[in-house]
Amino acid sequence: MKNLVFCFLLTLCFEGFLIAQPSPIQKTGVSFSSFIDYQRSFTRPEESFRKKEDTLQKQFEAKGLKWPANYIYIRSFKYDSQLEIWVKDAITDPFKLFKTYKVCALAGTLGPKRMEGDYQVPEGFYYINEFNPKSTYYLSLGINYPNLSDRMLSDSLRPGGDIYIHGSCVTVGCIPLTDEKIDEVYILAAHARNQGQDYIPVHIFPVRYNVPKSVNYLNNLVKDDPELKKFAAKLEDAFDYFDKYKQLPVIMIADKGDYLVNGTGNLKTKPEPDEAPKKREPVAHRERKLGILADAVHEWPKFPGGANAYTKYLEELGRDMVSYLPKGTRKAYVQVEFIVDKDGMPVNFKVLRGASDVDFIDELITKMEKMPEWQPAILNDKPVAKKMVQTIAIEIPQELANVGG
Repeated sequence: MKNLVFCFLLTLCFEGFLIAQPSPIQKTGVSFSSFIDYQRSFTRPEESFRKKEDTLQKQFEAKGLKWPANYIYIRSFKYDSQLEIWVKDAITDPFKLFKTYKVCALAGTLGPKRMEGDYQVPEGFYYINEFNPKSTYYLSLGINYPNLSDRMLSDSLRPGGDIYIHGSCVTVGCIPLTDEKIDEVYILAAHARNQGQDYIPVHIFPVRYNVPKSVNYLNNLVKDDPELKKFAAKLEDAFDYFDKYKQLPVIMIADKGDYLVNGTGNLKTKPEPDEAPKKREPVAHRERKLGILADAVHEWPKFPGGANAYTKYLEELGRDMVSYLPKGTRKAYVQVEFIVDKDGMPVNFKVLRGASDVDFIDELITKMEKMPEWQPAILNDKPVAKKMVQTIAIEIPQELANVGG
């Protein structure tokens, strides 16, 4: 059947269902009443629990989080060398960030893993499928690579495997942490498993899509590779959804192996050439030739009236732009870059992502060029030009979205 879609169950299965107590676990004739007791029967996890559990509990308490977490979510960013742990108590709760860990080594380049021996760290949507308390790399958590999408898109005979989050800070395609850090991640995952979360989600992204430097690196890498660009954009949809709602998106897999986020294709994919809207020449906007921009400053630019006034301005701008949304689009999150020059004038507006329609972009920039002058950034007691990046939410109100629908 054309466009057959396979549900990957990333929300229901990954979230799991909370149960009172896991079934007893057997080990060489010995029965354990809980997964934690089973893990503590091994030397390394037992040492980890003794060293780290009390510290983790205090860190949870300091952040107002319930210990232990019933659900955890792991996401990692290859280029940014980071691994995050998000936690929540109930399945309907939004996730809260507990901690960000440094990934201490990286093999391969950005892009998905497609064959054995390519040294690539996978990119995509996975879950923990193994706890290894006697790993060659201290402690390790197995990831279910290759998943269904990988099996459809990778080398059919040698897709590779044995991908782990592990210690020892070395890698040939895994996600390595120091031993001190894997101690904590292993304990958090073990507690979630003990609480009944059978599927602990692990989402692996090429970059943090909200960090301009990382996005620029990715854009340069994929500009001549349309397939890689399409793949990275679909991962971005999942990143954006989680960042907005702090809940996992539903990930599905189409008949050719492509990921679908919340039952749709990539939200940012441009239409096919025969469907593309007619283009017109863009309107001339306010541009200035600037020298070197300050990277670090002592004082950031200030919008007149302060942060609250700037928030109000952005909300009004979003409402004003609703009528300019392309046909069939009910919401957009548009990332705009601009420079606050040393005289406070906002100039050189550029849409980084979230919109491709020329008329829409021209109208947005025209409106933003009318914003008042800022108080410029200060470096060494002198005003300097500073780059700004801002995301603008543009969404048709629900009461209007339902009209005629």
